[in-house]
Amino acid sequence: MFGFKNKKMIISFCGDNGSGKSTTAIKVADALGYKHYHMGQVLRDMAKERNITLEELNELRNEDPNFDKAVDDFLIKLGKESDNFVIESRTAWHFLPNSLKIYLKVEEKEAAKRVFLELQGENKRNEGQNLDSEEKVLKSIIARGKNDNKIYMDLYGIDIRDEKHFDFVLDTTRLSIEEVFEKVMEFINSKVWALGE
Repeated sequence: MFGFKNKKMIISFCGDNGSGKSTTAIKVADALGYKHYHMGQVLRDMAKERNITLEELNELRNEDPNFDKAVDDFLIKLGKESDNFVIESRTAWHFLPNSLKIYLKVEEKEAAKRVFLELQGENKRNEGQNLDSEEKVLKSIIARGKNDNKIYMDLYGIDIRDEKHFDFVLDTTRLSIEEVFEKVMEFINSKVWALGE
């Protein structure tokens, strides 16, 4: 369907919380038959192993850079040893510069609405705090965004939300997940064909 036979490619996703990047990244990986890696889930798993929430882990990350360096070391190793995978990461665009770099953004109020809705189902996010309203989710998203920005600026001197770092930026605020997937795949396909056979 998309012309990826015999192509070697790494596709990295970064984006705002609630932008649909995880769902889109999984759909892209499935469509291409690629492996999917989610570095945010690695942090969630770290929190779960320590019997703490993601919010509590984020506080530890401010004091101890080894949490993020462990994730990024895995990311760098993966990039050296593998091809043909999709990865979600705040820093993949930086550590995997040859990847096809995609950023999904969303307005904060819409992000809060989406995350709150997700939290009403099976909550795998391990966010911490009592996020029982869209307003509380919005405050959490803003705080987490600021914290992530500070961590990566302090660690690596990089702005993880600077759109100039990315090959494709898409605002998903008024798009369905199917529309997001379609637009992302159109972009990926255009880049593959640009590379030639």
